[in-house]
Amino acid sequence: MPARQNPLKLNPLQLRTLAILQALARLPDAATRGPGPDEITIERFPQAHGDHLHLADAVVSGKDITGLYIDKVWHALERKGLARADWPHRITLTGAGLAYETGIADAILHRSTH
Repeated sequence: MPARQNPLKLNPLQLRTLAILQALARLPDAATRGPGPDEITIERFPQAHGDHLHLADAVVSGKDITGLYIDKVWHALERKGLARADWPHRITLTGAGLAYETGIADAILHRSTH
């Protein structure tokens, strides 16, 4: 039996935010390993310019990044065991948060060559 999509019932804003945080976790200038095993802490958040945000080779629409700047979204991810929030300074993705399949990363992370 295949795994159920979105088993924690994250709402669309929480899913988009988690997908973006997972992408940020892969950027060495935004995130660091730890503090626990299988965790990554994000402390540097890129600023949008115009109607989009650049994440390495991906572009994210400004409407998809709003959850990065809402404390209630961070705390919802924390309640679900996907993160530990230190609003607004840093957020640590747990192993579960890093592994959670949002199913939307390809839809919101548009690959760019500029």
